[in-house]
Amino acid sequence: MGLIIWLVVGGVVGWLASMVMRTDAQQGILLNIIVGIVGAFIGGLLFGGSINAGVTLYTFISSLVGAIILLAIVNLVRRGRVR
Repeated sequence: MGLIIWLVVGGVVGWLASMVMRTDAQQGILLNIIVGIVGAFIGGLLFGGSINAGVTLYTFISSLVGAIILLAIVNLVRRGRVR
């Protein structure tokens, strides 16, 4: 059950982050899920939260911030600017 929660929350977080960073047209559902999961990891490192503790507003927002940071870094490397 935990894996399904990671995939669903990761997909939603990745999609929202791609909407904020305006990269949604370049990404598919699989990349949204990957960005969301890696963003949750980054957010957990930065803010000390864990999605394994359950999906709360705090873990959701920290995952979203982590995903936005990940997309900003990717945009910076690919294009030379954050966007």
